[in-house]
Amino acid sequence: MAANNIRTILGKKLYNSGAIWVSDLKDDRRQLLMNRYQVNVIDSNAVALNKGDIVVLAVKPQDLEVVIYDLKGKLRPSQLVISIIAGVKIENLSKGLVHKSIVRVMPNTPATVGLGMSVWTTSSDVTQSQKELTASLLGAMGKELHVEDEMYIDMATAISGSGPAYLFNFVEALVEAAISIGFSHEVARQLVIQTMVGSCIYLEQSGKDASDLRRMVTSRGGTTEAALKKLNEADFNSLILSAVKAAYHRAKELGH
Repeated sequence: MAANNIRTILGKKLYNSGAIWVSDLKDDRRQLLMNRYQVNVIDSNAVALNKGDIVVLAVKPQDLEVVIYDLKGKLRPSQLVISIIAGVKIENLSKGLVHKSIVRVMPNTPATVGLGMSVWTTSSDVTQSQKELTASLLGAMGKELHVEDEMYIDMATAISGSGPAYLFNFVEALVEAAISIGFSHEVARQLVIQTMVGSCIYLEQSGKDASDLRRMVTSRGGTTEAALKKLNEADFNSLILSAVKAAYHRAKELGH
């Protein structure tokens, strides 16, 4: 995710490569980022910390302890910390880093192609100018939504954070179904992906609710009605609700 963010930031010319410093303990990873994006790389979190006004924490939750150890008490009050670490609350970051200006973001994987959905919130010490800067950075990777209450981050985790996987799972099933009735894998994949992409764009641009469009394309006694009847028999909507609730409860568990 961090590498994708760098690519997008450079592509949108929000910063030049010389203004970006990346700290990573793995030499091959540093070399890859330096060669691909011409950014500055280093193997010291503490040294990288002094190179800018924005500090992005983009590590796995299990690696956070090392980062906290390296950075604790070393941040300048004016520096803004932006965390995309799943499940880690602002309060815990603030206590661990001994720092007050923190933004917590729940991004998702479509940010890789500039079509992400980032939901974010801040500690009370983040200034208005820092909020505007955060909105600009996240907006470069797709759409961004600021929420006042941190509880919405866990909710967003279950919807937009995990949502791409739900869609990929559905696409996978639809491709397999297309193959089962006679299409080749290549043709099935093309049919399904374009149908998903086109339908989502149509839904967004139409301004209508999904339920309205579903009714529009469902003719009485037709093929779509027959298919939807099978989904309803399997209680499709309840399955989605259960899946979202499972993700939401897990997101809350990870935050404790």
